[in-house]
Amino acid sequence: MHAHHHASGGHSHHGHHHGHSHEVGHGRAFLIGITLNLAFVAIEAGYGFFADSLALLSDAGHNLSDVLGLAIAWGAAILAKREPNERYTYGLRSSSILAAFLNALLLMVAVGGIVWESVQRLIEPAPVMAGTMMVVAGIGIVVNGFTALLFMSGQHDLNIRGAFLHMVADAAVSLGVVLGGLVILWTDATWIDPVLSLLIAAVIVWGTWDLLRQSLRLSLQGVPSGISVPTVRRMLSGLPGVARVHHLHIWAISTTQTALTAHLVMPDGHPGDRFLASAQHELKKRFGIGHATLQIEVHVPDQHDHDGECPLDRDDHDHDHPHEGHTHGGHPHGTEASHHSP
Repeated sequence: MHAHHHASGGHSHHGHHHGHSHEVGHGRAFLIGITLNLAFVAIEAGYGFFADSLALLSDAGHNLSDVLGLAIAWGAAILAKREPNERYTYGLRSSSILAAFLNALLLMVAVGGIVWESVQRLIEPAPVMAGTMMVVAGIGIVVNGFTALLFMSGQHDLNIRGAFLHMVADAAVSLGVVLGGLVILWTDATWIDPVLSLLIAAVIVWGTWDLLRQSLRLSLQGVPSGISVPTVRRMLSGLPGVARVHHLHIWAISTTQTALTAHLVMPDGHPGDRFLASAQHELKKRFGIGHATLQIEVHVPDQHDHDGECPLDRDDHDHDHPHEGHTHGGHPHGTEASHHSP
């Protein structure tokens, strides 16, 4: 039999699992950020050519990739709100994971271009108009700093965090360009410009690496950072009447939502819907897991019973054992309860 419990809307205290209200509110932030950065890219590129500053040109190229990154993140935030259908039963929520991953890749590509041009400029130095470079970079500090503030409240969402990191890195890079311009004016050392570009590349890699690592893990259905599988297992094992926990799987539905499935062996019989509702509430409160499916098993498998094992934990040649819906002695294997996030 199946018992379904639908929890009412709530707000998780875990870093990855807040509601959709933030995504809606960030639509305006994306629009403002894209508009401001497009205008700044045009100004920065124009003055970069005029001043023959590789630092400005490389930063303009990086800012252009940020515009594309903001557009991707915005599109993913919109797609994530699409309703589930028969083909996409989770909706398109995982598009936010793909957007975060693409943003990280875009930044790495931009780094490659910056490093290439910097090395070329070190080999063949050229004069730089440091004053112009400083003025334009100063504008960049204002534009990127303001845009970053627009995404300050969305750090729980890896997709929004990617946009935020783009803007913070750009503001820091622009500050570096201003400082570099001061050094060039003071020392007339033109090699400062390409060296500064290499430092810009290092800042981008440093700020992007964690985003790349986390988004790649989530795209491979890895456990979101901040959630410990052993801790979750201990919490479920400690519930009254639970003798064993197996088939435990935790993965990200999107950059803000996490799902869990687990089988709870309870030899004393099904504990009822109140137990399931309490367990799901505890999972959301402690770990931010808002979509939990718990299956109760009253049969206790012995050490030779492979039906109690998870098919994903066995070798391929062992996968011929049916699991879902199987019975023992004519009796159902267990009961299932599912919780759907609002």
